[in-house]
Amino acid sequence: MSHKILLVEDDEATAAYICKGLNEAGFTVDHATDGRDGFFQASDGTYQAIILDRMLPGLDGLAVLNALRAAGIETPVIFLSALGTPDDRVEGLLAGSDDYLAKPFAFAELLARLRLLLRKGSAPQAETKLTCRDLEVDLLSRKVRRAGVPVDLQPREFRLLEYLMRHANQVVTRTMLLEGVWDYHFDPGTNVVDVHISRLRKKIDNGLGEPLLHTVRGAGYLLGAER
Repeated sequence: MSHKILLVEDDEATAAYICKGLNEAGFTVDHATDGRDGFFQASDGTYQAIILDRMLPGLDGLAVLNALRAAGIETPVIFLSALGTPDDRVEGLLAGSDDYLAKPFAFAELLARLRLLLRKGSAPQAETKLTCRDLEVDLLSRKVRRAGVPVDLQPREFRLLEYLMRHANQVVTRTMLLEGVWDYHFDPGTNVVDVHISRLRKKIDNGLGEPLLHTVRGAGYLLGAER
């Protein structure tokens, strides 16, 4: 499957040169000739990378990039510009671009930078949601649902559930929980774990379906299918 690239460049000769080279390298390329069209095309979020000129009619490259980032579009961007002083490069990078290549440029270098950017973008994404049967935890919004029903947790309860979710269907000991949830590397001699487990169990199991949080006698606790 070829990568889909958006080129925003108003110079026809430069655009034709880049499009030809990228097509020959196996990429699918769309071309916008001004900043406004470039923004509207880029905002659909279907591109793996954007090659963006800075001096564009309609909307300059910095304004396009600022608008994309403000809209939550995090598509990697390479600035390609005749504005090539160190200050220009710094300005472009601070605006949120991922790379900056000054004109005149060698196509081989542009291609190498683009491929490097795409490799970085294909790295595994950080996990944002955890599930265990019908229990769902959204790590970004910090919202919890059981069978679609919202579950309101205190911060420490959320951290405890997150730890249990990351070790779903495994027995976790009190020592593991003290270290992983409370950052204790010693036993404080209290029942803090048992108290929080009890509170969490009432919130995620109480009338919401088959019990998920189990006490494993003499071992610890298990979230998931009871052994």
